[in-house]
Amino acid sequence: MNEMLLKYGCNPNQKPSRIYMADGSELPIEVLNGKPGYINLLDAFNGWQLVKELKEATGLPCATSFKHVSPAGAAVGKPLSETEAKIYFVDDLVNDLSELSGIACAYARARGADRMSSFGDFISLSDECDAITAKMIQREVSDGIIAPSYTDEALEILKSKRKGTYNIIKIDANYKPAELEVKQVYGVSFEQGRNELDIKADMLSNVVTANKDIPEDKKIDLLISLITLKYTQSNSVCYVKDGQAIGIGAGQQSRIHCTRLAGNKADNWWLRQHPKVMGLQFVDDIRRPDRDNTIDVYISDEYEDVLAEGRWQELFKVKPEVLTLEEKKEWLKKNDNVCLGSDAFFPFGDNIERARKSGVKYIVEPGGSVRDDQVIETCDKYGMAMAFTGIRLFHH
Repeated sequence: MNEMLLKYGCNPNQKPSRIYMADGSELPIEVLNGKPGYINLLDAFNGWQLVKELKEATGLPCATSFKHVSPAGAAVGKPLSETEAKIYFVDDLVNDLSELSGIACAYARARGADRMSSFGDFISLSDECDAITAKMIQREVSDGIIAPSYTDEALEILKSKRKGTYNIIKIDANYKPAELEVKQVYGVSFEQGRNELDIKADMLSNVVTANKDIPEDKKIDLLISLITLKYTQSNSVCYVKDGQAIGIGAGQQSRIHCTRLAGNKADNWWLRQHPKVMGLQFVDDIRRPDRDNTIDVYISDEYEDVLAEGRWQELFKVKPEVLTLEEKKEWLKKNDNVCLGSDAFFPFGDNIERARKSGVKYIVEPGGSVRDDQVIETCDKYGMAMAFTGIRLFHH
């Protein structure tokens, strides 16, 4: 098949719409179920590139959760701890967490880090989708999935989703796109060479801070941040810990706003592990999205919205105690060894000051600012290790 007609483009008024191969070759995808839309396919192709490159860089199964052409989460398939399985709401899927496959762990992490942003996501998997991953996806609100293959059982599970309309795409893992990219804006054609930058560990060799020590597992986290940023709308920064993005700030004009946005997401991820949050007793029939939203409000400054008389009874079996500001501050101090990547240089030390509050110890960025010395000095003040890559990763 050389082309695929779509219902409409970005918006219902943008017709006609299609995807096609300008060189006359076959499309590298096969739609196994559903009818993916324009934005679905943008998410699918960007997400697939991310997980493909992340697996090449780490050797681990990878997953990403995309929304509006930026990742809400990305992760490698490291085993889940009991705490992680509980806050990602997958602890009831198996009797023993060791039964979860690598690709299932990768998706649980990618989806679970920022469940609010992942609502209605498009999923990309680097490896074959198995039954346990499909069962995980079946329970979530999601628009579709792209993967190189599916087991028969997984395919049947996914086909039952959304009353049989769930979008399931199989991609040719060996497909290699043309070296030149072309697109139009306002009738004007733009051409550029594809960003074929190979992000590997040797990009982290130029450590410019007094602290030169970046452990091997932190190098993997820094690579995750860089590859995630390569497919995130700029300006962007990405916080990573233990093999998964825990806070992504995308599409902001100001870099400090990116750093704050992503840092707040990373803080929320950590606060969800607070004993008071993990001990919340929800009513039995609460829906998964409502539970996510309730937790998000409970750990925020607007907690009274879910603890008000008449409201809390709709959500909880027992009225929770307030998670106080002092308790949150003390808990956040315990988060450390976080990695941070930026798609362009940090222009001021204020980004480092904000990152420190979310436990950042290791940083990677291109460098090249006239104030690099100030940024390095701020890192040195806190004993951070920072590498300069010399390469910008803007994505639009």
